[in-house]
Amino acid sequence: MKTILLIPAALAALFLGASCSKRTQSSSSGPAAITLLNVSYDPTREFYAEFNREFAAHWKATNGGEIRIDQSHGGSGKQARSVIDGLEADVVTLALSLDVDILGKERGLVPPDWKTRLPGNSSPYTSTIVFVVRKGNPKNIRDWGDLVADGVQVITPNPKTGGASRWCYLAAWAWGRRAFQGDEAKVRDYVKNLYQHVPVLDSGARGSTTTFAQRGIGDVLLSWENEAHLIEKEFPGQTDIIYPSISILAEPSVAVVEAVARKKGTLDAARAYLEFLYSEKGQDLIGRHYYRPRDPKAAARHASRFPAMNLVTIDAEFGGWEKAQQVHFNDGGVFDLIYQK
Repeated sequence: MKTILLIPAALAALFLGASCSKRTQSSSSGPAAITLLNVSYDPTREFYAEFNREFAAHWKATNGGEIRIDQSHGGSGKQARSVIDGLEADVVTLALSLDVDILGKERGLVPPDWKTRLPGNSSPYTSTIVFVVRKGNPKNIRDWGDLVADGVQVITPNPKTGGASRWCYLAAWAWGRRAFQGDEAKVRDYVKNLYQHVPVLDSGARGSTTTFAQRGIGDVLLSWENEAHLIEKEFPGQTDIIYPSISILAEPSVAVVEAVARKKGTLDAARAYLEFLYSEKGQDLIGRHYYRPRDPKAAARHASRFPAMNLVTIDAEFGGWEKAQQVHFNDGGVFDLIYQK
């Protein structure tokens, strides 16, 4: 991760966008070699690097041809916008369903029923938001209320550009509703206060990880659960993971960008790639990378990695992503009104 963090995302996107548009013939008689581009959100780099190798071996064994999968990563909202603006993704694996929906609504790149194409509403795993603190937790941060204590610096990404950041924001809002017994004015004041404790508002989750873990800024990082464990692995003995009293059930979404894949002739390969996420191998890899598998057997095998949590859902708590986006994150929404630097 220390090396990957330093790669400029824009250069990577431009290179991948160019390379993924080419298909070459592996031999005069063999199947065509295929290149897919997976446009994903920030913290999935390490998972897909391993998953891609497994899928390539699976593809060769079942189809007899070579396949390469290129990756592009960034804040989920920014990644969706890049695809809308012309980045030729065969598949998208984004942090929230809203970012996939917009591909269909603005450009017709995915079908309206994309959620029904794969199990679990086309979400092969779930995740949640946890806290990462300095070793020994010197600021004694245990729950959401502690984030606004005097002297506490909070690191979290910008909800206008990233998916993780919107999950973080909404998890904080859900805690506030319970802490202030549904008084929305007090909840709003709490969330406003929380963002006044944020010294650096990065565009995506991996940028916030860099700020916290490498640059040493902040007392607590609001993090994807899998990213929190990756930080522990890459920076041993420097951090602790704190599970708050309540968080949110995150359901990252995957979809074939059918308009692009059909044009490139990669539709079957793109579908097979996403279907492999639901295979026994795919689900096991998901668990090993600290994402919560959908498959009950895989979930049971990795249960010791995932503490039970009180998780709200986007539908029950906020009326779904479309409503949450309109109220909180669209231009002129609540976040724009409360966030001032």
